[in-house]
Amino acid sequence: MPRQPATLAAPRDDLSLAFVNTRYWRGRAMPSETLAAPANLAAWWHGETGQHIAVPDAETFNAALDLRECLHRHFAARAQQRIPASGDVTALNKALAEAPARRILALADGGLAWAVETPAAWATARATLLWSAADLLTGPRRGRVRECDNPECRYLFLDASKAGTRRWCDMSSCGNRAKAHRHYRKRQAELK
Repeated sequence: MPRQPATLAAPRDDLSLAFVNTRYWRGRAMPSETLAAPANLAAWWHGETGQHIAVPDAETFNAALDLRECLHRHFAARAQQRIPASGDVTALNKALAEAPARRILALADGGLAWAVETPAAWATARATLLWSAADLLTGPRRGRVRECDNPECRYLFLDASKAGTRRWCDMSSCGNRAKAHRHYRKRQAELK
C-alpha cells in the first residue's frame, strides 16, 4: 500500500524569523540560547506549529543550528539593506535543493495544504522553515524585515507599523530602555 504524503499548511513567512530568534540578545558577549538540546528543538517546533516531530539526533540538531545561523545572516543582511555573503546564498540554495518539493496540494483541515513525501520528522520541519525563509526573503514583506536598534538585542522582526519605521523589537522593553537612556544622557548634559 503506497504511503500517504504528509500534508503541511502553507508556512507562515515569519516562522523562519521565529526560528532565528531562538537565539537572542545576540549583541551580548554570551547570547541567550533557547535550543540548548535536541529536545528543545522538538518542543519549540510543537509550540510554534502545533505539530509533533521526533527529537532529532545530535548530528541533525547541529545541522539545524547551522541552518538557523545561516538564516540569521540572511535576515540580518536584509534588515541592514546589505547583500548576503555569497557563501550564505550557496548554503541556502543547497538546503532548498535538498528539501522536498512543493508540487502537490492535498485536502486538509477543510482547505488545501502542501503534500510532501517526507515523514513527520525534522526533515519536514526543516523544509517548512526553508520555504518560510525563501518566501519572506523574496516576497512583498521582505522590505519590512528589521533588526532591533538595541545593540545588545539585535532581535529580528517584521515591521507591521503603518509608516514602516519601527526600530525596536518591543517598545515596552528595548524601546523604553533606549528612551530612558537618551533621557538620562540629556539630563547629565544639562547638569554639566
